[in-house]
Amino acid sequence: MHELALAQGVLDIVLSTAVGNNAVRVAGVKVIAGELTGTVPEALEMGFAALAKGTIAENARLLIQLAPATGHCRDCGSTTDIDKHSFVCQACGSHAIEIITGRELLVESVEVE
Repeated sequence: MHELALAQGVLDIVLSTAVGNNAVRVAGVKVIAGELTGTVPEALEMGFAALAKGTIAENARLLIQLAPATGHCRDCGSTTDIDKHSFVCQACGSHAIEIITGRELLVESVEVE
């Protein structure tokens, strides 16, 4: 379950941000997870909740937004959606795809009080 390690990384960022802003409580966190990361949102939520116990982020809402996988075809120049099981350009059928989005995992915002 790699989500527990991801949740620890998210929590580290959240707590650092909160402390840097003199917060007394973290109310919410928004995370963007690319679909190619293999992140299971429910597992990430459970891991975050477990790790946040006893911290100022204990009852924070965790919103996870999944980012679609897109790529740039080096053969025809199209930007195309990527099926995570088949990296094929939808315009020309080429396999010369350069991934643009879908691998990211980032904390987009932290709401503090």
